[in-house]
Formats: sequence, structure tokens, C-alpha cells
Amino acid sequence: MEHLTDVPEGFAQPEDPARVNDYDSFAEAYATETENNLVNAYYARPAMLALAGDVAGRRILDAGCGSGPLSAALRDRGAVVTGIDASAAMLTLARRRLGDDVDLHVVDLNDRLPFDDGAFDDVVASLVLHYLEDWGPTLAELRRVLRPGGRLIASVDHPFVAYTFQEPRPDYFATTSYTFDWTFNGQSVPRSVPMRFWRKPLHAMTDAFTTAGFRVSVISEPQPDPAARELFPEDFHDLSTKACFLFFVVEVPPSATGSR
Repeated sequence: MEHLTDVPEGFAQPEDPARVNDYDSFAEAYATETENNLVNAYYARPAMLALAGDVAGRRILDAGCGSGPLSAALRDRGAVVTGIDASAAMLTLARRRLGDDVDLHVVDLNDRLPFDDGAFDDVVASLVLHYLEDWGPTLAELRRVLRPGGRLIASVDHPFVAYTFQEPRPDYFATTSYTFDWTFNGQSVPRSVPMRFWRKPLHAMTDAFTTAGFRVSVISEPQPDPAARELFPEDFHDLSTKACFLFFVVEVPPSATGSR
């Protein structure tokens, strides 16, 4: 699931923990905001597509597909895409966007995936893993549904940025959560949108990948699409000169067989 900005403002402890990360409550507003904005449309999605490369004919699982913009871009490039998301409201929007071209399932990434071993050539997980305290079970499942030689292409909040999100500064080397209220166009969504992310140090991320049976191929800190310079002149410089998200390509070894 993509998200809005690199540095949320107006931090507040969520009043109702049961409502944390409840995308069903603000799916329409979120999808509208992220459709053509700088961080998502001209930075996160282009970076994911560039790392994916030529996807024609590849079977791709979009894990945390949201309203489907990345799924649509992959499909338009010739991939056979399956999308999963924990939010039924987001998948309703994805179905509206994608029609019947993409198989969609309501799936929580904390659960076992409803797919056979080796069902996919690639998994894309755009700004999803930082919702999880423990990456281990999820990565093991993503590893299971990838064929030998398959790739997981993932992006997360950059750990250096996440470390700056709260005062007093947390222990960089610890896995800790932080909470805040998202805003859209400067206005709080009605009744607020309480969010919780988990931050972890870089070495813990790479260790989680390798423990799950992946081989780290690429760690990327990309630049935004140059076309954004004229579209977003006030914010382009900041996004071009400061850390925002961190991108990974990790691979299942070609000789791997069976599930872990």
C-alpha cells in the first residue's frame, strides 16, 4: 500500500487502537490524493517500475495493491498481475480501475497466502512492509509463492527518515513503532486517520530478507521523475536532495526448490 508523504506532520497517539491503519475508512480520499501527487505518482511508482524492468509475460503479485495504480501500470506493460490487499474498500476501487484483467483478493499479509508454491515470477510490495512489526512470516510466505529465480521488489520508509519522526529520538537499532494522523490537502480526514508504522534499522531489513531465503540484489535510493520538476517546483528540490524511501530487489536463488 503506497502512502502519502515522507514525513508526516501533526503526530498524535491514536485514540482507538482498533481503528489504526483502517484504510476502509478513507479509501476514496486516499486513492484520490495519491493518484497524481509527487511522492507516489512521480517517485515511488516510477521507481518500482524501473526496478521491475521488462515485465511482459511475467506473473506478478502486487502485495498491498491498494486501489491498483501499480497493478495497472504493470498490466499495461504486459504482466499478468494478481493483487491482494487487506482493505476490501481499496479493492473495490481497484476493481473499478482494473476491470476483470487483474485477479484481486482480500488478504492480510500476516496470514498465509492463498496461492501455490512458485505461483509468481515477481512480487511487488510498495510501501507495505513498514506496517509489520515482524517481517519474518510475511517474507517466508512471499518467498514460498515465488519460483526459483523470482524477485521481490519492495519499498519502505527509509530507516534514516523514520528515525527522525519522533522526539525523543528512539534507539535506531531497535524495532519501534510510531503513530500519527494522516492529513489530505492540509485537512484532517473526518474523525482523523490514525496510522501506525514500524521502523527498524537497515541491517535488520537485510537480515530479514536473507533469513527468509532471499539474496539481496539491489538497494536503491532513486531520484524522482524529472517531469516532476516543472509540475511540483516547490517540492521537487527537497525530494531530490533528502532521503525518503528505500527500495530493494531481493531474489530467490535459481537453484532453490520447494518451500521453506
